[in-house]
Amino acid sequence: MNFKMLVVLLGVAAVPVCVQAQAPNRPKAAKPTKAAPAAPVTTVAAAVKTISGDKVKIQTYCDIGKLGSQIEDAEQKKDMNKIDELNKKMAEMATKLGPQYAALLTRLEEVDPDSQEALEIGSAFETLDKLCAK
Repeated sequence: MNFKMLVVLLGVAAVPVCVQAQAPNRPKAAKPTKAAPAAPVTTVAAAVKTISGDKVKIQTYCDIGKLGSQIEDAEQKKDMNKIDELNKKMAEMATKLGPQYAALLTRLEEVDPDSQEALEIGSAFETLDKLCAK
C-alpha cells in the first residue's frame, strides 16, 4: 500500500477514531510546529510495537488494509453506499488498535507527504504490512 493512498484511507477512518479518543473536557491540542511535532517517532514506534505485539491487532490492521482495497474498488465504480459502509467498518476496526494508532492517524492528516516524518510513518506502516503478508 503506498503512503499517499494510506493517508487518504486512514484519514477517512481517523475522524471517528479521533473523536472517540478525545475526552470531552480535554482542551484541544495546539497545532504542531516544526519545533514540536505532534507525533514524534516514539509515537510511531509505540503504535507499531502495540500492533505488532498482538496477533489480534495485527489481524485487525490487515483487515483494515483489505477494506482499503475494497474502498478503492467502490470508488472506481462510484458506489457511495458501499464506500460509506466500508468506511464505517474501517473506523470501528481502527478503534481496536489503541490510542497510539489514533494519534498516528491524527498526525497523518497534518503531515506533508513529502517530509521526512512522512517517510518514517510510511516505513512504520510498511513494517506492519509485512506482517500481513505472513
